[in-house]
Amino acid sequence: MIPFSEKTQENIQFAADLFRQSKHAVILTGAGLSTPSGIPDFRSTGTGLWSKDEPLEAASLTTFRTRPERFFSWFRPLASQIYNAQPNPAHLALAQMEAAGKIKSIITQNIDMLHQKAGSKTVIEMHGTMQTLTCSQCYHQVQAKEYLAPFVDTGELPKCPNCAQLLKPDVILFGEQLPQAAMSKAQRETRQCDLMLVAGSSLEVLPVAGLPMQALDRGAHLIIVNNTQTYLNVRADVAILEDVATIIPAITERVLHG
Repeated sequence: MIPFSEKTQENIQFAADLFRQSKHAVILTGAGLSTPSGIPDFRSTGTGLWSKDEPLEAASLTTFRTRPERFFSWFRPLASQIYNAQPNPAHLALAQMEAAGKIKSIITQNIDMLHQKAGSKTVIEMHGTMQTLTCSQCYHQVQAKEYLAPFVDTGELPKCPNCAQLLKPDVILFGEQLPQAAMSKAQRETRQCDLMLVAGSSLEVLPVAGLPMQALDRGAHLIIVNNTQTYLNVRADVAILEDVATIIPAITERVLHG
């Protein structure tokens, strides 16, 4: 049992009470939810992806098209980390709450598939997915694992089985628009929710960062669990600046078992 301060215990209990009262709870997750699983976030000093590479140079659609070797050299270690990562207690707790009917959907900024590995069913992937690859020439789509596993092992670039052109991971790169279907679903869930939990997101990347404000404007309650401040902490019913991998399971335990 992790010893929480009295204030943190009060916040956990208040958050659990909000979940119990909720009829349509929605979760918004960011990179901080997966750092306990060994996947780096983007902005942390020294460990974040952008502390080592310039994002517009390494992870843009332009780089993929004009300098694919540069893109894939950046992408290879991230792909390896994602395929080897396992859900942490926060992912598992959210899946438990969904299975118990306490969560309607999870909107995620992550591409690591850890929510699905944990057992979550209704996951809206705002920044694309690592589950599939699409040919840059003929648009044939394939399941990623068959092609990315050899790439991770040997560095061999993934090629389309139909036309032998490069396969692009179905993740959103700089210079690409967010998937419209995912955005529409996320906005619908935001309009319908009476409670939103933001977990592991600094709420710095638009348009996803604007969803909690939209929920608040419609009268929803807001819970934020993140290890740093966000622009909405002052508006949240509960804001807990601690580790998601300990706080989310603690909230879940009180929601499901009192």
